[in-house]
Amino acid sequence: MAQIKPFKGIRPPKDLIEQVASRPYDVLNSKEAREEAEGNDKSLYHIIKPEIDFPAGTDEHDPAVYLKAAANFRMFQEKGWLVQDKEECYYVYAQTMNGKTQYGLVVGAYVPDYMNGVIKKHELTRRDKEEDRMKHVRVNNANIEPVFFAYPDNAELDKIVAKYTSRNPEYDFVAKDDGFGHTFWIIDEATDIARITELFAEMPSLYIADGHHRSAAAALVGAEKANQNASHKGDEEYNYFMAVCFPANQLTIIDYNRVVKDLNGLSEEEFLAELGKNFVVEEKGADVYKPAALHNFSLYLGGKWYSLTAKPGTYDDDDPIGVLDVTISSNLILDEILGIKDLRSDKRIDFVGGIRGLGELKHRVDSGEMKVALALYPVTMKQLMDIADTGNIMPPKTTWFEPKLRSGLVIHTLE
Repeated sequence: MAQIKPFKGIRPPKDLIEQVASRPYDVLNSKEAREEAEGNDKSLYHIIKPEIDFPAGTDEHDPAVYLKAAANFRMFQEKGWLVQDKEECYYVYAQTMNGKTQYGLVVGAYVPDYMNGVIKKHELTRRDKEEDRMKHVRVNNANIEPVFFAYPDNAELDKIVAKYTSRNPEYDFVAKDDGFGHTFWIIDEATDIARITELFAEMPSLYIADGHHRSAAAALVGAEKANQNASHKGDEEYNYFMAVCFPANQLTIIDYNRVVKDLNGLSEEEFLAELGKNFVVEEKGADVYKPAALHNFSLYLGGKWYSLTAKPGTYDDDDPIGVLDVTISSNLILDEILGIKDLRSDKRIDFVGGIRGLGELKHRVDSGEMKVALALYPVTMKQLMDIADTGNIMPPKTTWFEPKLRSGLVIHTLE
């Protein structure tokens, strides 16, 4: 059963929220962060991407860069740009995109729940990325950015959230860079805090939606601190890390698409002929074609769009991994025809989040940078949860969630 707790969040004063809040560290590069933070010494990028305070080209993994993150975090608190709440609270964080709003509870998630599988993952992590975030957590002694969880739908939690969202919010703004709305409330009534804790304790599992590396790093640092503390009791703040938990029925996974540099020595005609062995191939012309259903794919090649429909027998609907379109395309197109064996390391392939639209795929191919593009029908939340529940792992680059969590609305210290 899931264990959570409220915490004393460290947050910007209301009048500074738009100056402090930023996009997550991993959705932009150092150059982009430098440009977005230009002229704004209060931007959280000075903490989550502190290489922007060094000359351009500085290695973001230099030890001095991590130390600068900690120095900036202290400075933000000293200047009053970040202030800690006096009491332990839960928080509601709502995101609005394209007229749709999803409401998440900001909680302290329990490190042992991650270690023992109550908090379920659906992706593999890379050790180098884990270590980067572990260094950032260690040096700041805090979870500066949250992770993104889903939880099984719960009507009573919906009512508690609705009680607070009917009130005036603490923060309410539309971010200039993404155009999405970000709204934030404080849950500070003891009876509601206790009931939220009880309701989560009845849930068999929580699910990582986005932020596998941050989750792993936060949990591993918490476990480190437990091992290093001779008088460890289990209720210390380092036993928890910050997560925003959304009911699964409010979340939508969007497509995560592929572009490839070459056809592995095949001509366009030969490539299409190879596809025809496992797919029904239909030419759709110059107008963008979007996958219509599970097991239907969109292909862009040579200025034309094609529909690919996997033939019966090429997939297993009873296998939670085999049924995924990312598995079908990885096995029957990327591996079998194009010779791409490892999606994580092969330099011939790149990935494009569906938020950019299929026009981005067309642009990447028409520019000559890529030879062919493949669009996939998105995974469902049910598929994600089924895979996590059965202990399986999705292939790389399967899910893309939007909107991304804004960083800087609240921070969790491990002290």
